[in-house]
Amino acid sequence: MSIEPPAFGEARRPFGPRDPGDAWVIAPSGERYWGAFGAAGLLALDDGRGVLLQHRVSWSHYGDTWALPGGARHEGESARDGALREAAEEAGVPHASVRPRLLSVLELGYWSYTTVVADVTRPFEPTISDPESRELAWTAPEAVADKPLHPGFASSWAVLRPLLEMRPVVVVDAANVVGSVPDGWWHDRPGAARRLIARIGRLAADGIPAASLDLPEHTWFPEWVVVVEGQARAAGDEAEGVEVVRAAASGDDAIVTETERLIAGGRTVTVVTSDRELARRVTDASTRHGSRSARAGVASVRGTRWLLDQLP
Repeated sequence: MSIEPPAFGEARRPFGPRDPGDAWVIAPSGERYWGAFGAAGLLALDDGRGVLLQHRVSWSHYGDTWALPGGARHEGESARDGALREAAEEAGVPHASVRPRLLSVLELGYWSYTTVVADVTRPFEPTISDPESRELAWTAPEAVADKPLHPGFASSWAVLRPLLEMRPVVVVDAANVVGSVPDGWWHDRPGAARRLIARIGRLAADGIPAASLDLPEHTWFPEWVVVVEGQARAAGDEAEGVEVVRAAASGDDAIVTETERLIAGGRTVTVVTSDRELARRVTDASTRHGSRSARAGVASVRGTRWLLDQLP
């Protein structure tokens, strides 16, 4: 995150129309910040290659330092959309190749900067398409601090680095959630499951507050896994941002299997169910895998009301 704007930000698009967001904000103490509507940057994390960093040219503000692709937000543009747009313009990051994991906001009252931490889901090669970039490089997280960092990014990196280890996943017991609301679901089990998946898809796009998952205070975009069983397996295609697991037999067994797989891979798993026996099995699975692997994550349980209160 670059909390100081580039000194020559206005020259970024010399031949195109100037966006009203491309302007300075003057702090009460006199400092200048680039972006009339705030600014945003993308921290793209590739499991195999590390963090995508931008080496700034010498004539820019804090030249010859390293930071994240980012810049001023447009009027009415969300921070997430702004970060993705700037990353595409400056580093050729395809929108479809990254999945947001969290939003971290520096809020000064008169100006804000949002860092969007996103996982690379489809490998891509970044391309320099901005006059402020000398170089774009994938850098292992443990080596980021060894580079001469932009002071704003250096400050934010101390906060962001520990968060890269947190990869929350919510596994939903669809039968239990659907069955908790007496709305006639028994007449059309596939339709009821399909409606639940669609609502979870909207929640996946909007993100959820950290407090609801006992995570550090940011807006999080956990991975979502919905397990369906029986007739509900005919629910149809999954919604964007939601993986649907169709249990071959017992839905509970499939949920425990998914939980074991995810926590063994280092995920922090929240299982949504009000089934006490399934909750016990999930907790036991977390204990078993947590004792076997230093990388293993943990699993916790939330009741169906927790999810229903989150859903749009």
